[in-house]
Amino acid sequence: MVRGSRQNLIEGPITRTLIFFSLPLMGSNILQSLNGTVNQFWVAHTLGVSAITALANSNTLMFLLQSSIMGMTMAANILVAQSVGAHDLPMVKRIMGSATFFFLILAMTLALLGWVGAPFLLGLMHTPQAASDEAIIYLRIMFAAMPFTYFFMFMQMAQRGAGDSRTPFYFMALATVLDATLNPMLIRGIGPFPRLGIAGSATSTLIGQGVSFMLLGAWLYRKRSVLVLWPSEFGLLKPDFTIIWPLIRRGFPMSLQMFLMSGASVVMFSFVNRYGAVTAAAYGGASFVWNYIQMPGMAIGQSVSSMAAQNVGANRWDRVEKIARSGVFTALGVAGACTLVIYLLGPLPLYLFLPAGSPTIPIALHINREVIWAFVLFNATFALSGVVRSTGAVIPPLIILAVSMWIIRVPFAAFMTPHFGSDAIWWSFPLGTITSAVLTGLYYKFGGWRKSRMLEPVRGPGGSPMDGVHPGGVDEVEGAMVG
Repeated sequence: MVRGSRQNLIEGPITRTLIFFSLPLMGSNILQSLNGTVNQFWVAHTLGVSAITALANSNTLMFLLQSSIMGMTMAANILVAQSVGAHDLPMVKRIMGSATFFFLILAMTLALLGWVGAPFLLGLMHTPQAASDEAIIYLRIMFAAMPFTYFFMFMQMAQRGAGDSRTPFYFMALATVLDATLNPMLIRGIGPFPRLGIAGSATSTLIGQGVSFMLLGAWLYRKRSVLVLWPSEFGLLKPDFTIIWPLIRRGFPMSLQMFLMSGASVVMFSFVNRYGAVTAAAYGGASFVWNYIQMPGMAIGQSVSSMAAQNVGANRWDRVEKIARSGVFTALGVAGACTLVIYLLGPLPLYLFLPAGSPTIPIALHINREVIWAFVLFNATFALSGVVRSTGAVIPPLIILAVSMWIIRVPFAAFMTPHFGSDAIWWSFPLGTITSAVLTGLYYKFGGWRKSRMLEPVRGPGGSPMDGVHPGGVDEVEGAMVG
């Protein structure tokens, strides 16, 4: 079963497998953050504070809208992983067909609505007028890139569910290189490229994501991956509601979870914007530093979810419990080390995102001192939530997030700012994180998540889970799962 880039997630040592499976995901997360770093660097050092504020507001909104699909891709990941763990490869094909149709409709709809509604959305955030025009330009180009971005995300999540975390890393690296190379050229108008300003930053992202997605698709076809559909299988693109319904039923709460999280970020940014463009830019720069602390936890949490889902599909519950423990302690150790390094470096990391000597630097440094320690706890909580999600238990994590974000964090910031000023905003982050950690731990220990399932395996006409696999034999398909 183990060929090419695919790892066996249902046998062997757990911590070692988790680390090696997580490394490419961590690399992908680092590349995504580097991508944002490059954009922020050239915007900050070429276009000034108003453009920094425009970029920060726009990226917050983009994450809000991308959350509508992130939960669905996570659900697809779990569906694929459980089917692979059960050796039900025909079901993998059916999932890919129906999910492709679903994501196409969703991506096109959101791209259109986002393009039209960009000014309205920025107005809701109280985006400073000095940054509003640039933010609208940036957002509209990012919405044009959304279909490529969404399908790129979907295919990467499906590959990880199948046990391959390396191939997505390679193509994310390609997207990052393209974006980073084109970014200064399109912003500044270097060589034959036009000077596009902040539009150049968004255009480089569109090109990088679009080219990488198309090359990834070509690669998967060349390797005869079970994740792609051949002409004889195009009938699977017809929506199968026995698959789409669980995708929506389980994916929507996860999307809503991401939406609540990013929605809280939008509200928090609106609080920050009231303190002016300098504080907003400082907050934007500080949040880029936070990304580097969250990356290990996000990678470990995604790996834990894929590993646990395959073991749930294989009915290996003894390993699921061990995966949870290993994920939590690994996340704590790695995130703790990253946090310590950032504290010791002081303002140095901020110079990547904010102009040296700018009044934004001391404000951002103060924000980081108040906030970043809480991300160690966040990473461990995210890993534990990955195990819970692997079975399809999605409503309790949604409730936990709603409580920590919208009953604790946002109200604390709203009601305490008259008394403590902007510090109330920064203190609300650790407070919400602690709440989430305690509730998640209690649900993992005492909740009924172990009884949940995403989808019952559907057998082929002959009764075997291998019936109906693309011609070429079982061994070839297993080898082609990830090339």
